[in-house]
Amino acid sequence: MNKTSYSLLAVVFILTASILTMPAYSQLGLQAGAGIGYAIPSGDLGGATTDFYAGTKYGLSDGINFHAKGRVNLLGFRLAAEIGYTSLNGNGTAEENRGKVELSQKCLAIKIGPEFHFSIPAFPLTPYLGLNVAMNNISGEITFNGITAVPSGTYTLNSSSRLGLGIAGGAILSIGPLMSLDIGISYNMMNLSGRKWEDADAARDRRLDSYTSLNDDKDPAALNGAEHFIDSARSIESIQINATVLFGL
Repeated sequence: MNKTSYSLLAVVFILTASILTMPAYSQLGLQAGAGIGYAIPSGDLGGATTDFYAGTKYGLSDGINFHAKGRVNLLGFRLAAEIGYTSLNGNGTAEENRGKVELSQKCLAIKIGPEFHFSIPAFPLTPYLGLNVAMNNISGEITFNGITAVPSGTYTLNSSSRLGLGIAGGAILSIGPLMSLDIGISYNMMNLSGRKWEDADAARDRRLDSYTSLNDDKDPAALNGAEHFIDSARSIESIQINATVLFGL
């Protein structure tokens, strides 16, 4: 990551820690809780395993998310922070009717940003819109079997961090004086900053090495033989539907 990425990551951690450790004064309207979500790959994160093998997409299917969320009132808007873990998988062929590929990708995301709430008089439902900046740490595994160009086996995807941006909306249902249910949907652009292409060992010049890093930017040697096949940058995006139980402190 560059210096800007490290600076933004520091801000995310500091603000997140501030919210989650802030004294629970009633005038702050502090809430905290946890929940579960359904994650849908978008952009180049989806597709089939044949797309992953060709280097055009990541070949992942829908998955599940677990998260913790905090929210605090600040001068007319709410500041929300979330730590989430998302797991996505994919399996299929490398090329039509040839070889097998199994994919597993994990993302640990730390998000923070403002939420704007819209009160409905005499109604326990509060709609909201929000925006967040996110630090996404992505890792995983790839298994190849029966493919001539890639040795069979299970390989680790090197951990990579990317800065992203999210747009969210939802509604909060009050179900008691200190408890609420937050149903939300978000669109997450996970690699707006920090895209790169990496080769674990350039001296070997193997096709396999292009798969063991996230490689969301173009291979500078693209189209120079079968080992260099990622010929354009790839966007990593997702849609996420969350249900979160929050408690007022």
